[in-house]
Amino acid sequence: MDLFGPVNVKSIMGDKYCLVVTDDYSRFSWVSFLKTKDGTFDSLMALFKKIENLYQRRIKRIRSDNGTEFKNNKMKEFCVERGILHEFSAPYTSQQNGVAERKNRTLIETARTMFADSKLPINFWAEVVSAACYNHKPNLKYLEPFGSPCTVLEPYEKFGPKCIEGIFVGYSSPSRRVFVPCEKRIIEVVNVERQGYTMPPQNPGDSW
Repeated sequence: MDLFGPVNVKSIMGDKYCLVVTDDYSRFSWVSFLKTKDGTFDSLMALFKKIENLYQRRIKRIRSDNGTEFKNNKMKEFCVERGILHEFSAPYTSQQNGVAERKNRTLIETARTMFADSKLPINFWAEVVSAACYNHKPNLKYLEPFGSPCTVLEPYEKFGPKCIEGIFVGYSSPSRRVFVPCEKRIIEVVNVERQGYTMPPQNPGDSW
């Protein structure tokens, strides 16, 4: 696991850091976005509980650098209590945490490409990284271009309009994330139409 930031531009949700956690066996990754480093421990605890519940397997070992967001009393007590081995890379040798470093580099390079294609402003960086990390066995029938104009085809508020224009910014299975410019916020909806056709529904079984 690794934390990158602070990003010099806050995300549209006000975040400045990105926590990247990668399973050492499958290389599957999860990302979380934080306003400050202080939220790292709580974010990891929530993720660990989710992983152990979903896969019915206990976490046995974690690896990180020596950043204070990972090397602290709360993390030490948690690992001792759960019998988890916490490995640290030696100072100034990021290659010892190579899996995390490579994943960060991959996500950032992918995000640069997506930004160049979408022409969206830099404060969408968290949404771009989240979309870039949506990594499971490809099912190309429903993948859509990041930043493409779209129309929400369902009311996301009880008395709101049935259709509203937005910008497609990623996935949150089984929903899609759409930025609504007139409200300057991101919503999660299922029924979305792009450029004259309806986006095929996602199959929840396709994603992790």
